[in-house]
Amino acid sequence: MNIKQFNEHITSLFGEHLHKYGDDEYGFTYISKDEFHKIGYTTNLTLETIEEAYRNGVDMIVTHHAPWSFLFGMEEACIEKLKQYEMNHFWIHLPLDFVKFGTCTSLFNEIGIDTILEYSTYEEEELPGIGEYKEAIPFSNLVGKLEEKMEEKVKSWRNHDKPVKRIAILTGAGNNTNLIERALEKGCDTYITGEKTLYTVQHAKFKGINLIVGSHTFTEVFGVESLAHKLQDRDPAIEIIRVYEEHLE
Repeated sequence: MNIKQFNEHITSLFGEHLHKYGDDEYGFTYISKDEFHKIGYTTNLTLETIEEAYRNGVDMIVTHHAPWSFLFGMEEACIEKLKQYEMNHFWIHLPLDFVKFGTCTSLFNEIGIDTILEYSTYEEEELPGIGEYKEAIPFSNLVGKLEEKMEEKVKSWRNHDKPVKRIAILTGAGNNTNLIERALEKGCDTYITGEKTLYTVQHAKFKGINLIVGSHTFTEVFGVESLAHKLQDRDPAIEIIRVYEEHLE
């Protein structure tokens, strides 16, 4: 695959989502070569994920997050490492959060949800996706599913005695209490996200909705995985591999 073909695939996959949130929500951190053969995907670009990609023969890294400018000096260090290893890096943020195959839908798929009632969207503010099981399951089973799929412990608060049937998800930084209100308006009994504050926990307890908080990184990695598989579907000659990332959070 070459860069022109890659850009065409991204445009085709994301459609209106590509520019809906501004042109600074996706792009290349560095392009080292026009043609590449092996895509390594993960949530974050760091010196460690670049090293891991290099060890696995990756020449194009695809992530959800850029090396953000507020991580002072990280972008510059990552670019130097990409140059050293002659690697490309592409990242895509909000478009991947809100496209139908993106981060939220992918996490729903991982926990075996039966029906997605609403996809996560951005209409002046972020709104969670809503999904439902045909048959309610015990809260402990849901916690177990998440821990198995994300390969990490999650924080969980069981705030009522009913089984779990309808779930709201906003992956990543879904700690705003407005998101819990939205979940309640949609009849959800459980809210899943990737970050919390004291107020997230307090509000969920006060309103009697279950809360499960995984890491920002591993609630979102399945969306990047979905994108990588879609790129491979368009060019079966491309190899894809998940790049190991530390459970840092």
